[in-house]
Amino acid sequence: MIPISVCMIAGSEAARIRRTLESVAGWAAEIVIVINDDVTDGTEKIAAEFGAKVFRETWKGFGPQKQSAAEKCMQPWLLNLDADEEVTPVLRDEIRRALAEPGDYAAFCFPRCTQFCGRWIRHGDWYPDRQTRLWRRGRARWSDVQVHETLKADGPVGRLRHDLLHYTAETINHQIAKTVRYADDFVRHCAEQGKTATFLDLLVRPLWRFWRAYLFKLGFLDGWQGCYIAWMTAFYTATRYAKVRAAQEQKDKPG
Repeated sequence: MIPISVCMIAGSEAARIRRTLESVAGWAAEIVIVINDDVTDGTEKIAAEFGAKVFRETWKGFGPQKQSAAEKCMQPWLLNLDADEEVTPVLRDEIRRALAEPGDYAAFCFPRCTQFCGRWIRHGDWYPDRQTRLWRRGRARWSDVQVHETLKADGPVGRLRHDLLHYTAETINHQIAKTVRYADDFVRHCAEQGKTATFLDLLVRPLWRFWRAYLFKLGFLDGWQGCYIAWMTAFYTATRYAKVRAAQEQKDKPG
């Protein structure tokens, strides 16, 4: 056993959480999962099969929910995973070696490789997609934002080499639905922070995101999937700023 707590949050994930749990079962000393209190698809039952400590909580947003899960962990090291990710044996062994001699590091990051429509994406905005997910208990904290949360480490962050596998979406429809949901979360975050969107945000940001992903970050090497991801990233960028602008105008209407 590695002295590590795997901490997760989950909604209705019965269809895919088993692969994640199988990838850490047998070597992680503790598994802690916070499940949304409205989940009824059997996610909790699958988690219990792997000896996970399961807690039900009302959804608070990604950052606060992940922080809640982290605060329930008891091991000296914590590893956060999503229900659509998998720790490979080579990454597991690299984690074992890193924690045997961690030095002064407060946390470690590693690359994440995403599978999309049958292809592992290794260029563009989706790779290496480094994730800081492994940290000493008490030496890092999740940000309070509702979406695109980050782990803020209190100290230096080491770099691991092997990939975490990410099965982000089985279909294009699923990815589009997730894009819309993330855009709504972005609108709420902007409203809370008092941020606004300009016409230049709508015009320039989407174009930059496409060319950055497809050309400068070599997304064209990932075939038609790389092209589509670049366009989808541009669409997501345009959608979220359009939604912010629409929300602003609705708020400014008299009466």
